[in-house]
Amino acid sequence: MSEYVLEMKNICKAFPGVQALNNANLSLKPGHVHALMGENGAGKSTLMKCLFGIYKKDSGQIIYQGQEINNRDPFEALNRGIAMVHQELLPIPDRTIAENIYVGRYPVKNIGPMKIIDHKKMYKDAQALLDELNLNFDAHAKLESLTASQMQLVEICKALSADAKIVILDEPTSSLTLKEVDKLFEIIRQLTDKGCGVIYISHKMDEILQISDEITIMRDGQYIGTWEASEMTTDMIIEKEVGRELKNLYPPKVNTPGEVVFEVKDFCSIHPHSFQHCSFEARDGEILGVAGLVGAQRTELMEAIMGLRGITSGEVYFKGKKLDIKSPSDAIKDGVTLLTEDRRGSGIFGVLSVGDNVGIASVNDYLKYRIMVDGKKINQIVDKSISELSIKTPSKKTQIQHLSGGNQQKVIISRWLAKDPEVLIMDEPTRGIDVGAKYEIYSIIGRLAKEGKTIIMVSSEMPELIGVCDRIMVMCEGQITGFVEGEDMNQEKIMELSTKFTK
Repeated sequence: MSEYVLEMKNICKAFPGVQALNNANLSLKPGHVHALMGENGAGKSTLMKCLFGIYKKDSGQIIYQGQEINNRDPFEALNRGIAMVHQELLPIPDRTIAENIYVGRYPVKNIGPMKIIDHKKMYKDAQALLDELNLNFDAHAKLESLTASQMQLVEICKALSADAKIVILDEPTSSLTLKEVDKLFEIIRQLTDKGCGVIYISHKMDEILQISDEITIMRDGQYIGTWEASEMTTDMIIEKEVGRELKNLYPPKVNTPGEVVFEVKDFCSIHPHSFQHCSFEARDGEILGVAGLVGAQRTELMEAIMGLRGITSGEVYFKGKKLDIKSPSDAIKDGVTLLTEDRRGSGIFGVLSVGDNVGIASVNDYLKYRIMVDGKKINQIVDKSISELSIKTPSKKTQIQHLSGGNQQKVIISRWLAKDPEVLIMDEPTRGIDVGAKYEIYSIIGRLAKEGKTIIMVSSEMPELIGVCDRIMVMCEGQITGFVEGEDMNQEKIMELSTKFTK
C-alpha cells in the first residue's frame, strides 16, 4: 500500500493561450502538512482546482487512497473527503453561520414522502463544530456580523464539517491577525493528529517553515521539486521559486519627499466605534505607510477620504485647496484614487478582458462627439500599460480572471495610473502575491514617488512598510497613535503604537 493519501502525476492543463500546468506533480502523506509554493502564475491554485473538480485536467493521473479518481465537480470531491478553502472567499452574508457551513449539503429529515432541511440538527452540529475549535461564534448569527478574518475561520469550519481526509488551504492567513493565525495552526494540528493531510498554499515564508513537513515548489506550471521543510531556508525557497537568487526583497529608495501637498483634517466616522479625529499630512514624492492591527480602521479611514463612507466631520486639502469629496468620482476628478484591499470583490472585473479592466476608468476621458469611445486611444493606453508595467498576459483580450494575482494587481494599478492621479492610496497592494511580483510592485511604487506622486500605502506587513516607505503612520482602534521615521522605523516601535489602546 502506498505511503501517500494523494498522488498527482504529470498533470497538464491549458487555457486559451496559456499552458497553466505542464507535467505537475504532488504527493501528500496522511497526517502531514505539505506546503505548495511558487510565484503567482506558477499553477498552484490551478493544480488544486483540478483535484477539487473545478477544472478538468487535460492529462495525468490523480490517485487518492490508492485509486485513480477524476472529480467532476466540488460536490464529488467533498463526498470523497477532499475539502478546499479558497483564497477568494465566496460567503453568503445574509445567511447564518450554520447555513454557510452546510450550504449545498444541508442535513435533511423525512416528513412523510418529503425531505426537508433538518434545521435543528444543522444548528446543533454547527455549534458543536465551532465549540470544538474554540471559536466564540453563535451558529445562529448572520455571517455579515463577522469580520473578514472571522469569515475565513468559518470557511475553514465548512471544510472540516465534511470530515475531510484532505484539506486544501489556499492563502488561509491573508486576512488573519497573529492571534487568529495561531488559532488556525492549532486547528491544523488537530487535523493532522487525526491523520488528515493538509495542502497549504502561502507566500509567507515564516508560516511555511513553521507549520510544514514538506515543501513542493512550482514554477511556470512545472514541478521543480519537493524538499523536507526542515532542510529549507527562506533564501533557498525564494531562489527555487524565481529561478534565480533574489538578493534584496526591496528595491533601493529612489524618491525624495518634498513639501506637504495632501492634508486630511479631523476625520470622524458616523459610527462611534470606527475612526475618530484623524488628521495627517503627506508630501509630494513621499511614500507614507499606514500600519495597524486588524480593527485599527485603516481601510475605513481611506475609504472615507474617497467618499465611500459617511463622516460627521473631516476636510481634505491638496496644495492648500480644499477638496469637496462626496463620492469616489469626486475624488478621482480631484486626482485622488484608491487601489482597494479586496482585489477580487471590488478591484477587477473578472469576466472582462485585461484591456477593458485597464481602460474602464478612462472611458469618459476619451469620447468622440461625447457619445462614442475612442477605441484607438484606449488601446494605446492599454498597450503602454502592459509594456511599462510588464503585465504578463497572452493578450489584452484575455479575461483578467485567468491572470495571476500579481498581474491582476498590476492591471488595477494601470487603471488608475491612466488617470494620472496626484495622490494614490494603495490598500494592501501586495496581499496574496509572490515575492517576485511584490518586488515589481515595490519598484512601480518607488518610480511613481520619484515622479512626484504622493503614495499612501496601507499594509499589514511591517517589514514591507519599513522596506518601502519614507514614513509610517500607525493606527489603533480608530485613532492615529503616532508617526515613525528614520531610526524609529522598526517593528518594536510600530507594534508599541499599534497596541496603544489594547494593553
